[in-house]
Amino acid sequence: MTNSQSYNKKTNDYNLTKNQKIVFNLLQNSGEPLKAYTILESLKREGLKSPLQVYRALDKLVELGIIHKIESQNSFIACSNSNCASNTAFTICRRCGDVKEIKNNHLFEQVSDLGKKNRLKVHRFNLEFYVDCNGCKVN
Repeated sequence: MTNSQSYNKKTNDYNLTKNQKIVFNLLQNSGEPLKAYTILESLKREGLKSPLQVYRALDKLVELGIIHKIESQNSFIACSNSNCASNTAFTICRRCGDVKEIKNNHLFEQVSDLGKKNRLKVHRFNLEFYVDCNGCKVN
């Protein structure tokens, strides 16, 4: 499925508002995390004029699981995992800042098991691993 097909399927499946669609489209096409005010500046020509409009759209898109918040950067990125739940994990290159979503059900099961072993109920998690990406690795 192409990005365009994925975009159309996601926006149609969730019956997004106009603002939600244009924010999602920007994130889908950016390929990198964006901060809310960067989104606002980029979409002023599309009719988004206030931070509240952007934050409302972002909150709903996060709630739907079609975008994610990179907590440490206070930025947002389109979900690259078609079967994504509320639990997320990312690698973030500590040198170039490249962010990749981790698609590993085994990792998610391990986090859940860790919670159970410690008598904790894990409701949701967002893991961020700081790494040196392949392009930045020092030999």
